Amino acid sequence: MNDFLSDKPIAVRDRLIVALDLPDAGAARAFVDQLGDAVGFYKIGLELFMAGGYFELLEWLTARGKKVFVDLKFFDVPETVRSAVRALAGSGATFATIHGNQAIMEAAARDKGALKILAVTVLTSLDRGDLDDLGFACDVEKLVLSRARRALETGVDGIVSSGLEAPMIRRELGGRLLVVTPGIRPVENKPADDQKRTVDVAQAFRNGADYIVVGRPIRQAADPRAAAQAVQDTIAGVFAGR
Repeated sequence: MNDFLSDKPIAVRDRLIVALDLPDAGAARAFVDQLGDAVGFYKIGLELFMAGGYFELLEWLTARGKKVFVDLKFFDVPETVRSAVRALAGSGATFATIHGNQAIMEAAARDKGALKILAVTVLTSLDRGDLDDLGFACDVEKLVLSRARRALETGVDGIVSSGLEAPMIRRELGGRLLVVTPGIRPVENKPADDQKRTVDVAQAFRNGADYIVVGRPIRQAADPRAAAQAVQDTIAGVFAGR
């Protein structure tokens, strides 16, 4: 049953984004070479940013025809976020993430150009107990929906959301926002895993995701290229005959 299957004109093989959570740019390049044509879209985040060579890696990826998701979760005064987004807009990146309130989202949307801005709703590493610790009185679903509505109002392009909340977003807001879903676990979650609100590949798309982000299940596989191709095959099967 494909109640919320995405109908956006996205190449099926681009719906998989692989997280390059690796210690340095050299290791990231080697991993990209290992995966070859099995993957065409990569996420680069804070670990690589702090290791150095981040923007050189971004340029290296785009020069090879790869799409890049800059996952730095900008959060600062609105004008600073706007300036950061404006500087990134000409880099060739496809996506960039932000945190924040309505003013920050509005500022990020102002000078984004072709860059698509994704607002983070609630990190998939957080559960109800974590939100209590942070002082949020509402439940996860209400917080996610509130932030998704604000994202739509402010002109950002999409949100980062757990696959568990994606159906609610689609029911309430339709297909007007891109939904990018991390925390994908092709098999049962391990007890030590820091991702708490997870779904598998097929369920993420049936729940309304436009893209999924997969990291450890591919990076830590005995054969990462085969693991990536298996995810691609699952995605192709979900969208077959759409």
